[in-house]
Amino acid sequence: MTKIALPAFPVEGGCVCGAVRYRINGAPLAVYNCHCRDCQRLSGATHSMSMPIARERLEHLGGELAVYDKPADSGRTVRMLGCARCGTKLWNEPLASPAMFVVKPGTLDDPSWAVPIGNIWTASRLPWAVIDETQVNFPGQPPDRQPLYDAWSSATT
Repeated sequence: MTKIALPAFPVEGGCVCGAVRYRINGAPLAVYNCHCRDCQRLSGATHSMSMPIARERLEHLGGELAVYDKPADSGRTVRMLGCARCGTKLWNEPLASPAMFVVKPGTLDDPSWAVPIGNIWTASRLPWAVIDETQVNFPGQPPDRQPLYDAWSSATT
Protein backbone atom coordinates (compact mmCIF):
# COMPACT_ATOMS: atom_id res chain seq x y z
CA MET A 1 0.00 0.00 0.00
CA THR A 2 1.27 3.45 -0.93
CA LYS A 3 1.82 5.75 2.03
CA ILE A 4 -0.18 8.97 2.06
CA ALA A 5 1.54 12.10 3.41
CA LEU A 6 -0.89 14.22 5.38
CA PRO A 7 -0.58 18.01 5.25
CA ALA A 8 0.09 20.20 8.26
CA PHE A 9 -3.28 21.03 9.78
CA PRO A 10 -5.28 23.23 9.72
CA VAL A 11 -6.24 23.13 6.05
CA GLU A 12 -8.94 25.16 4.35
CA GLY A 13 -11.44 24.84 1.55
CA GLY A 14 -14.49 26.45 0.04
CA CYS A 15 -17.02 26.65 -2.72
CA VAL A 16 -16.61 27.50 -6.41
CA CYS A 17 -17.68 31.15 -6.07
CA GLY A 18 -15.62 31.77 -2.91
CA ALA A 19 -18.56 32.81 -0.72
CA VAL A 20 -18.26 29.88 1.71
CA ARG A 21 -15.01 29.03 3.47
CA TYR A 22 -14.21 26.34 6.02
CA ARG A 23 -11.22 25.07 7.99
CA ILE A 24 -10.33 21.53 9.07
CA ASN A 25 -8.32 21.48 12.27
CA GLY A 26 -7.15 17.86 12.29
CA ALA A 27 -6.76 14.71 10.25
CA PRO A 28 -9.83 13.01 8.78
CA LEU A 29 -10.93 9.51 9.72
CA ALA A 30 -10.70 8.29 6.10
CA VAL A 31 -11.16 9.20 2.45
CA TYR A 32 -13.20 6.90 0.22
CA ASN A 33 -15.41 6.87 -2.87
CA CYS A 34 -19.18 6.37 -2.87
CA HIS A 35 -20.79 4.86 -5.97
CA CYS A 36 -24.46 5.13 -4.91
CA ARG A 37 -26.91 6.56 -7.44
CA ASP A 38 -27.44 9.69 -5.34
CA CYS A 39 -23.71 10.46 -5.37
CA GLN A 40 -23.56 9.80 -9.10
CA ARG A 41 -26.38 12.31 -9.64
CA LEU A 42 -25.03 14.89 -7.18
CA SER A 43 -21.52 14.78 -8.62
CA GLY A 44 -22.46 14.29 -12.27
CA ALA A 45 -19.77 11.60 -12.34
CA THR A 46 -19.23 7.91 -11.58
CA HIS A 47 -18.94 8.56 -7.83
CA SER A 48 -18.31 11.19 -5.20
CA MET A 49 -15.54 11.29 -2.62
CA SER A 50 -16.22 11.31 1.10
CA MET A 51 -13.94 12.39 3.94
CA PRO A 52 -15.46 11.76 7.39
CA ILE A 53 -14.04 13.90 10.17
CA ALA A 54 -14.86 14.43 13.82
CA ARG A 55 -17.50 17.15 14.01
CA GLU A 56 -15.39 19.43 16.20
CA ARG A 57 -12.61 19.49 13.56
CA LEU A 58 -14.71 21.39 10.99
CA GLU A 59 -14.95 25.15 11.38
CA HIS A 60 -17.34 27.11 9.14
CA LEU A 61 -15.46 30.37 8.56
CA GLY A 62 -18.14 32.25 6.63
CA GLY A 63 -20.70 32.35 3.88
CA GLU A 64 -24.33 31.34 3.75
CA LEU A 65 -25.07 27.61 3.64
CA ALA A 66 -28.07 26.00 1.98
CA VAL A 67 -29.37 22.89 3.77
CA TYR A 68 -31.20 19.92 2.25
CA ASP A 69 -32.29 16.81 4.17
CA LYS A 70 -31.98 13.87 1.77
CA PRO A 71 -33.15 10.32 2.35
CA ALA A 72 -30.12 8.18 1.47
CA ASP A 73 -30.07 4.83 -0.34
CA SER A 74 -29.28 3.30 3.06
CA GLY A 75 -32.63 4.53 4.43
CA ARG A 76 -30.95 7.08 6.67
CA THR A 77 -31.37 10.85 6.43
CA VAL A 78 -28.34 12.89 5.41
CA ARG A 79 -28.27 16.67 5.87
CA MET A 80 -26.47 18.12 2.84
CA LEU A 81 -24.77 21.51 3.21
CA GLY A 82 -23.57 23.64 0.33
CA CYS A 83 -23.08 27.21 -0.79
CA ALA A 84 -26.37 29.10 -0.96
CA ARG A 85 -24.99 31.18 -3.86
CA CYS A 86 -23.29 28.73 -6.24
CA GLY A 87 -24.63 25.38 -5.02
CA THR A 88 -21.30 23.68 -4.40
CA LYS A 89 -21.85 20.70 -2.08
CA LEU A 90 -19.30 21.08 0.73
CA TRP A 91 -20.12 18.57 3.46
CA ASN A 92 -22.94 16.58 4.95
CA GLU A 93 -24.16 15.63 8.37
CA PRO A 94 -25.19 12.00 8.61
CA LEU A 95 -28.01 12.40 11.16
CA ALA A 96 -27.45 8.80 12.31
CA SER A 97 -23.83 9.75 13.21
CA PRO A 98 -24.01 13.14 14.95
CA ALA A 99 -20.33 13.10 16.01
CA MET A 100 -19.11 13.52 12.43
CA PHE A 101 -19.29 15.54 9.27
CA VAL A 102 -18.48 14.13 5.83
CA VAL A 103 -16.51 16.70 3.83
CA LYS A 104 -16.22 16.60 0.04
CA PRO A 105 -12.42 16.58 -0.43
CA GLY A 106 -12.59 18.15 -3.89
CA THR A 107 -13.57 21.41 -2.13
CA LEU A 108 -10.24 21.60 -0.27
CA ASP A 109 -7.86 24.31 -1.46
CA ASP A 110 -5.29 21.52 -1.92
CA PRO A 111 -6.97 18.12 -2.27
CA SER A 112 -3.83 16.37 -3.55
CA TRP A 113 -3.33 14.44 -0.29
CA ALA A 114 -6.95 13.18 -0.05
CA VAL A 115 -6.30 9.81 -1.69
CA PRO A 116 -9.22 7.33 -1.43
CA ILE A 117 -8.47 4.03 0.32
CA GLY A 118 -11.74 2.28 -0.51
CA ASN A 119 -15.20 2.33 -2.06
CA ILE A 120 -18.77 1.94 -0.86
CA TRP A 121 -21.94 1.12 -2.81
CA THR A 122 -19.87 -0.74 -5.41
CA ALA A 123 -22.95 -2.79 -6.40
CA SER A 124 -24.38 0.34 -8.02
CA ARG A 125 -21.17 1.45 -9.70
CA LEU A 126 -21.40 2.22 -13.37
CA PRO A 127 -20.30 -0.81 -15.41
CA TRP A 128 -17.21 0.93 -16.78
CA ALA A 129 -16.08 2.48 -13.46
CA VAL A 130 -12.90 0.78 -12.28
CA ILE A 131 -12.76 -0.40 -8.65
CA ASP A 132 -9.38 -1.31 -7.14
CA GLU A 133 -10.13 -4.75 -5.67
CA THR A 134 -7.12 -4.46 -3.30
CA GLN A 135 -8.85 -1.63 -1.40
CA VAL A 136 -11.51 -1.86 1.31
CA ASN A 137 -14.76 -2.12 -0.65
CA PHE A 138 -18.42 -2.61 0.28
CA PRO A 139 -21.28 -3.50 -2.09
CA GLY A 140 -23.63 -1.16 -0.18
CA GLN A 141 -23.63 0.90 2.99
CA PRO A 142 -20.95 -0.54 5.29
CA PRO A 143 -22.42 -1.85 8.55
CA ASP A 144 -19.40 -0.23 10.23
CA ARG A 145 -16.90 2.28 8.80
CA GLN A 146 -14.09 0.99 11.01
CA PRO A 147 -12.43 -1.05 8.20
CA LEU A 148 -12.23 2.17 6.15
CA TYR A 149 -10.82 4.06 9.13
CA ASP A 150 -8.27 1.29 9.75
CA ALA A 151 -7.15 1.29 6.10
CA TRP A 152 -6.74 5.10 6.22
CA SER A 153 -4.77 4.87 9.44
CA SER A 154 -2.47 2.23 7.93
CA ALA A 155 -1.95 4.34 4.80
CA THR A 156 -1.17 7.56 6.71
CA THR A 157 1.11 6.37 9.53
